Amino acid sequence: MVTIKDIAKIANVSHTTVSRALNDSPLIKPGTKKKILEIAAQLKYTPNYNAKSLVMQKSHTIGLFLTSITNGTSSSFFVETVKGVNSIIDQHYNLYVRGIEDLEDYTTIHNNRFEGIILMSQSDVDDDFIDYLKEKEIPCVVLGRDISDSSLTNIVSNDRDGATQMVNHLIQKGHRSIAIVEGIKGFKSTMERREGYLKALIDHQLPIKKEYIVQGNYDMESGYKAFEKLIALEEPPTAIFCSNDDMAIGALNAAFANGLIVPNDISIVGFDDIEFARYTNPSLTTVKRPIEKISSLGAQKLLKLLEKEENTEMPGEKIYVETELVIRRSVSPLPLS
Repeated sequence: MVTIKDIAKIANVSHTTVSRALNDSPLIKPGTKKKILEIAAQLKYTPNYNAKSLVMQKSHTIGLFLTSITNGTSSSFFVETVKGVNSIIDQHYNLYVRGIEDLEDYTTIHNNRFEGIILMSQSDVDDDFIDYLKEKEIPCVVLGRDISDSSLTNIVSNDRDGATQMVNHLIQKGHRSIAIVEGIKGFKSTMERREGYLKALIDHQLPIKKEYIVQGNYDMESGYKAFEKLIALEEPPTAIFCSNDDMAIGALNAAFANGLIVPNDISIVGFDDIEFARYTNPSLTTVKRPIEKISSLGAQKLLKLLEKEENTEMPGEKIYVETELVIRRSVSPLPLS
């Protein structure tokens, strides 16, 4: 009786590859699948349905994990992440979305449940999860946060340069008193955007004022509160760089509530370029961080990993997706001093 192993030997592929081809898995390249089916037909292979049922334990499920869905993840960031992945993952797959912080432990994460995992990582607390995926040999790509592991595919935006570009823009418009509303402590994006802000000030030999660095939480409420704190200073800033658009929208509302006109009285800018940024009043000058593009590219890279032959190593790679300054109406020029 002809077995899967017989076909694998003739086709010079693994028996897992043969099983997937015979079960019409989307993970097999069309050319390889055709070759295997032709050999099976020539050998008059008859499936062993008990063995087939074992093969079909494969879930065809792809996991999309974020550091957290509720803490520091704005609705727009979440939607763009899911939208980008979903645009690539076709009907052959189930998409499972979860926050890592919601997992009591990692025992539910295994090969029979997940074909592969896309991780939108916001903090180095995710490193344990990444190590677990590697230990269990679950294919994964890491998005959003620059990691040092060169064996993995890592796709990130250049947040530091984007923040520097934004603060340079404010300086070119004559602003010298520029505050920053930071994101969540410990998040890589928070640190990168702060570094970009500081670099621009240092490059232009402007003083770094501690009172101009205010902690936020990546949500509108924290942007609102940060604005009120900054405007109450003895020497309030003339411009506020919010580390994401949600906080900038909160700051815009706080300005209105305090009787200030943006940008006539104070300039406010953001980061991310969420869909709402163009519809605020005034429309928001911001930095476009292409989350949807990063997510769709991550999904493409994961599918490539899943298509590879078993036991074939694929090298990791680091991919930077550039940010872009988007100039709208929330910045007013000041006279150069």
